[in-house]
Amino acid sequence: MAEQYSKEQLMEQFLQIFGEGETPRVFFAPGRVNLIGEHTDYNGGHVFPCALTFGIYAAARLRKDNKLRFYSGNVARLGVLESSLDALEKTDNDSWTSYAKGVLWAIGERGITLPCGMELLIWGNIPNGAGLSSSAALEVVVGLAARELYGLSQLTMQDLALIGQKAENDFCGLSCGIMDQFASAMGKQDAAIFLDTNTLIYEYAPVKLPNAKVVITNSNVKHSLVGSAYNDRRRECEEALADIRDAMEKAGTAPDALPKSLGALSEEDFENWKHVIRNDICRARAKHAVYENQRTIRAVAALKKDDAAAFGALMNASHDSLRDDYEVSCPEVDTLVELARSVPGVIGSRITGGGFGGCTVSLVACDAIPAFEKTVGEGYQKATGLTADFYVVDMGQGAHEI
Repeated sequence: MAEQYSKEQLMEQFLQIFGEGETPRVFFAPGRVNLIGEHTDYNGGHVFPCALTFGIYAAARLRKDNKLRFYSGNVARLGVLESSLDALEKTDNDSWTSYAKGVLWAIGERGITLPCGMELLIWGNIPNGAGLSSSAALEVVVGLAARELYGLSQLTMQDLALIGQKAENDFCGLSCGIMDQFASAMGKQDAAIFLDTNTLIYEYAPVKLPNAKVVITNSNVKHSLVGSAYNDRRRECEEALADIRDAMEKAGTAPDALPKSLGALSEEDFENWKHVIRNDICRARAKHAVYENQRTIRAVAALKKDDAAAFGALMNASHDSLRDDYEVSCPEVDTLVELARSVPGVIGSRITGGGFGGCTVSLVACDAIPAFEKTVGEGYQKATGLTADFYVVDMGQGAHEI
């Protein structure tokens, strides 16, 4: 993982890149890991993510014209990328700045006119392509910088999450749910967020694991969700829901009683109606969405009872469903999970994030962590030729000014 930067280092680098002038302000938004509840957020279900202590830093200040000047310390070879508030549209040359431009565009879609441009330097220590929400952290940190620099006090942290989601959906082209941006904006130290994505009602659930740690294992298989089958999964779930709603309506269910999302269905509801889903693949996708939502609800209840074993079993079931029914895993990640489960002291292990590569999240007894890293690391390299990276993580604070 990349090193930490201090506020002073970020400000110094900013002035080197953009020149002397008004002192920039510095902001931070964390990445996230989802403990359970995968691909439920755009299906109106529950999720259980937590913010991490690594993420995206931004130093920013306003300009006197409408120019936007962006620089990333992570891809310094690109230099300063320029655009303008007068032309907030996605182009082939945007690179990472499409996320920043998308946030400013999404703010404008709320009827807010930004009076001038900005200069923005970003630097992140989230492993790229790992599925720990670097894009959401970038969107949230740009939203926070814009709120503070432009004096948009009417925007809450929850608004910034929604603005980031809109930027990703409608500007960048990925049909993601709200979870990633919500976790980055609303995270709380030493707690995960139990979020109903249908209503945005949430609670902080303290994660008390005195004898265990959350360990993220990076497969170092890169994923790119915009170019992957992520949007296909959303379409397949929508098709399954439409079939169920049509059948229920024909059976006499009142319009206001029809499920508005797969998250509104219980496991029993799904089993009663799954036969009406015409496409086998869509039926499998819907099964995951419904059962994963219920697993998440049960997992949080288990955590509140300090039942780590039950929580771990639900994590395992989550991965199996993501592998078999939702088909968003890959051989390398499956190998990591199988190796993890073979280690005594591993309570549960699953893929986390959008899928198609990225990371696993495991609950590991503290005294088993050295054996976990050795067994999984050596076994993974032997099976795939790849090197896995391990992060024993703490749960951090949501986006804030430094």
